[in-house]
Amino acid sequence: MKQIYLDYNATTPVRPEVLEAMLPFYKEQFGNPSSVHWAGRAVAGAIEKAREQVAALINASPAEIVFVSCGSEGDNMAIKGTLAALKGKGNHIITTAVEHPAVLETCQYLEKNGYDVTYLPVDCDGRLNLDDLEAAITDQTVLISVMWANNETCNIYRIEEIGAIAKKHKVRFHTDAVQAIGKLPIDVQKANVDLLVLSGHKIGAPKGVGAIYVRRGTRMVPLLHGGHQERNRRAGTQNVAGIVGLGVACEVAAAEREEVYQRMRTLRDKLEDGLLAQIPEIKLNGTPDRDQRLPNTLNVSFAYIEGESLLLNMDMYGIAASSGSACSSGSLEPSHVMGAMCVEITLAHSSTRFSLGPETTEEEIDKVLEILPATVQRLRDMSPLYNCGKSSSEECLTCETVRRI
Repeated sequence: MKQIYLDYNATTPVRPEVLEAMLPFYKEQFGNPSSVHWAGRAVAGAIEKAREQVAALINASPAEIVFVSCGSEGDNMAIKGTLAALKGKGNHIITTAVEHPAVLETCQYLEKNGYDVTYLPVDCDGRLNLDDLEAAITDQTVLISVMWANNETCNIYRIEEIGAIAKKHKVRFHTDAVQAIGKLPIDVQKANVDLLVLSGHKIGAPKGVGAIYVRRGTRMVPLLHGGHQERNRRAGTQNVAGIVGLGVACEVAAAEREEVYQRMRTLRDKLEDGLLAQIPEIKLNGTPDRDQRLPNTLNVSFAYIEGESLLLNMDMYGIAASSGSACSSGSLEPSHVMGAMCVEITLAHSSTRFSLGPETTEEEIDKVLEILPATVQRLRDMSPLYNCGKSSSEECLTCETVRRI
């Protein structure tokens, strides 16, 4: 059975050229980059080369790049470190209700420690009203944190406009760009971003490495203490092989982004058109404007069925996707993103995210379009909601909701 991987937003395979670049740093070039002798100098130089490669992808200076272990650490470091540096300047943070948990849970932690947080709402398509954002700014606002692209709906937010608002009001601006890196053109200078976080395993580098862009002159207190690494901004021996891999992945992403964008966009559109045409009572989660979603991602809900059941059935055919619902992690609550968009709870539980990558083929999309309609119908035939037998005149809120899709 051929396996079809459509969960690239969760993680990506390490690219062959990335792995090849990393291997020497597990054996021949094994030194500690903090050592002053020949073994340390060799790997220290490799780290600085990677810093240049990461910086080039986002139009930054190498000195503005700080290597970390992952996107979650980067978000924590950017937010907590900035607020610690600005202690006494204000206690108000503005973010959105649809951020990644690395941002939301950090803000919730800060609320418990004296900070005031505004969680901006989104509309039913997941779009953010920038008038609401600007209206929320007060003389106590010290940080705005808005993701570049949502990890579930993959709506792209108007980062340049948000950056201009933040600059106008002299407020620091942080963005989690983990899902956007490698898929969209990103220029931190043009976007007026002060802090940007990216993660290696989303772009063909290994798990366990990421980076923060910290604009020159932006003060940030480190989370980790005990060493001088990363220009005293992040203590701890660097993950040399991972950092080298991240650098190469960024270089490849810069070279291939336009070609990969167009190919993934074409395949995404084919999948979207095919599902909408073949499966009735299906709901698109996210903005209907395809240009305002990441080119590789489609999030849809299938009325009357559970997303987890659909994932398990697709897995039987070798198809890997992900659920927009948190039920797969043991929670009965639907995704907070679907909740913020006011998606009806049964539809929120059926939300399914298909995310494509550079290796995705048209034949794989054709196979999904061949298998999925029958799979959805089979699950619906077993669903008590689908077969409840109520007429439209009887009171069945769930049925009435899905009839309106």
